[in-house]
Amino acid sequence: MADGDPPQRKIIHIDMDAFYASVEQRDDPALRGKPVAVGGSRARGVVAAASYEARSHGVRSAMPSVTAIRRCPALVFVPPRFDVYRAVSQQIRAVFADYTDAIEPLSLDEAYLDVTEDRHALGSAKAIAEQIRARIRTDTGLTASAGVSYNKFIAKLASDQNKPDGICVIPPHKGAAFVASLPVKRFHGVGPVTARKMESLGILSGADLRDRPFAFLQAHFGSYAGYLYGAARGIDHRPVRADRPSKSVGAERTFETNLSDPADLQVALARVADAAWVRIDRSNARGRTITLKLRHADFRTITRARSLAAPVTDRAAFLDIGLDLLAAQLPIPDGVRLLGLTLSGISGDPPEEEAQPSLPL
Repeated sequence: MADGDPPQRKIIHIDMDAFYASVEQRDDPALRGKPVAVGGSRARGVVAAASYEARSHGVRSAMPSVTAIRRCPALVFVPPRFDVYRAVSQQIRAVFADYTDAIEPLSLDEAYLDVTEDRHALGSAKAIAEQIRARIRTDTGLTASAGVSYNKFIAKLASDQNKPDGICVIPPHKGAAFVASLPVKRFHGVGPVTARKMESLGILSGADLRDRPFAFLQAHFGSYAGYLYGAARGIDHRPVRADRPSKSVGAERTFETNLSDPADLQVALARVADAAWVRIDRSNARGRTITLKLRHADFRTITRARSLAAPVTDRAAFLDIGLDLLAAQLPIPDGVRLLGLTLSGISGDPPEEEAQPSLPL
């Protein structure tokens, strides 16, 4: 390590396997081996989570229930039990806390851990990850996948590499090659819109992204260029931020055809609210500000927000305020191509901390 370089961190990303659905299958043996969707119903709503049996048919979270049924007619719907998921998440968090205080939860079912300090003298970050996975299985009856690497970006990519119930270790000398081999649509922070833009520019893989000069990325992606330039080279200096709260949580949806009828817009916003509330509940976020995002047919985008005296605690109130914000914009003769709904006013981030060098991956 050259003088002036940041110390090499040892990061684990733990991601529970089909968490909500796996809890339901654990608690009801009749559901084991069957395609299960948590949330929604056969008639309406959206899928909050899907078992691996359902995913094999193309069922995904945030998918409208009617679409999920078309893809998997045998799909079994079960109502969500967020109190149970939170309790299990606390069990998992207690396991993490035995190995490090540097825990950055991303949701109820995934977190980053900085294990640079080898608290139990296990000898490597991989050994720590394996012990954590074994403890989770013993304590909860559930499986977790892990990515182990020298930064958060690669650890998160690695945790998805051998799912379910797998582990993937990417040491520093293999980081750049690992990133180069992956499709850019798998990169954290590259959503469908950005992925389509990259594809139009001939950028399909990490290697394609790495081969584009910084000036090119800046011209096409603006302030996002710095992140992309570093990510394509396996570089990410962000530390694990202990108990980092979300600043905002929400969802948005782009429509294949522009919507202008008020009833259609209300139904569409209800589906967006469903998808958003799944994420809000998953992250246990509570905020006071609801923001509506609306993009017109001509790509003109507006946001309208309302802040409350107390945190929003249920989906109905979240949607009601969103519908009020939408009603104030009606009529919209030219049509709407995108709707989004976000909860914010959540506490800010704690200060960053430096990591310490030592433990091998």
